[in-house]
Amino acid sequence: MSFPFWMLIVVLAVAAFSIRVLGLFAGDTIRSSRFSWVLDELPGLIVVSLVASSLAGQSIGVWLAASAALVTAYFANHVILTMCVGVAAYGGLVWVGL
Repeated sequence: MSFPFWMLIVVLAVAAFSIRVLGLFAGDTIRSSRFSWVLDELPGLIVVSLVASSLAGQSIGVWLAASAALVTAYFANHVILTMCVGVAAYGGLVWVGL
């Protein structure tokens, strides 16, 4: 491999390491500020944003299955049961033709 390839590898490695170190410093700064509640809610917010973006542009059947899963999650608070109800609802709606 030539010198430019090695330099690219080094620059990318330094950039990746720098992003992680800056994330640690930012997390410590946020943890000690009045906005520390954001870190507690962040995992749930990330999951909600991923689900919302994946539902955009889907058919009504997918939305109904997601609604069934949401209701199950709200009342049961059980991840496996929520997934099973969502998959079963989607399968049933596809079987019906919706």
